[in-house]
Amino acid sequence: MFGYVTVCEPELKVKDLKKYRAYYCGLCRTLKEDYGFMGQMTLTYDMTFAVILLSSLYENIAAHEEHRCKVHPVKRQHMLRNEITSYAAAMNVLLAYYHMEDDWQDDRKVSSLMTKSLIQGKAKKIIEKYPRQSEVIQQSLRELGECEREKSMDIDRAAGCFGRLMAELFVWKEDIWEKTLRKMGFYLGKFIYLMDAYEDLPEDRKKNRYNPLKELAKRPDYEAQMEQILRMMIAESTVRFEQLPCLVDVDILRNILYDGVWNHYNKIQMKKSEEKNDDKKSI
Repeated sequence: MFGYVTVCEPELKVKDLKKYRAYYCGLCRTLKEDYGFMGQMTLTYDMTFAVILLSSLYENIAAHEEHRCKVHPVKRQHMLRNEITSYAAAMNVLLAYYHMEDDWQDDRKVSSLMTKSLIQGKAKKIIEKYPRQSEVIQQSLRELGECEREKSMDIDRAAGCFGRLMAELFVWKEDIWEKTLRKMGFYLGKFIYLMDAYEDLPEDRKKNRYNPLKELAKRPDYEAQMEQILRMMIAESTVRFEQLPCLVDVDILRNILYDGVWNHYNKIQMKKSEEKNDDKKSI
């Protein structure tokens, strides 16, 4: 469900793209050092965004480092890290742990049980350190699981579960920015969930999997409705973002929120357009 909150590379300055990649590589490095290979596998663009957002808001300067890695063994990679990077890494692992736990409880997936067991020790330490976030993540995923079991077509309910999860992740500190960050994270989380459901709908129909958009998709104005809903969610999120005093890396953050989040949507539209053209040619 992650991977939608990333940059739009063609619209980003070269220096900003390099800096974004340095934050991403810094998070990857921290995951490997703190949680090993399995922790590194949980790396997401979405939590990279959280690192940049919170670092900008709290003016937490990231230290510059250069390291080689297995992906880029020849040339040293630029990396940016601070204490927020460590927080984001912990949240990455915690999300993966609870996701694996849900998969095991609901579907008895052996692969999920094995993966969960590999990070269980690390996850328990994270739970002890971040009980607030841990409780909300667990509760939100549990309620989302209930939506799936009930085959609920209540779109707001299902998306709201993931919205509350993201809202909690954005609150690094409970302070004057907490309320604004929660609102921003809540609507961004709903956007992520709905975009994922929109992208997965054709495959979910084929495999008879749960998707809260199945009923809405029967309407002739489905595409227009989905675009409107998605734009409403991201608009609510960006309104809150603009209320935050973010100055450092603001061009990167705006690129992600106003352009990058639409990368997948634009690809879906291009694919649908190509399929329509192919159908016309075959007639």
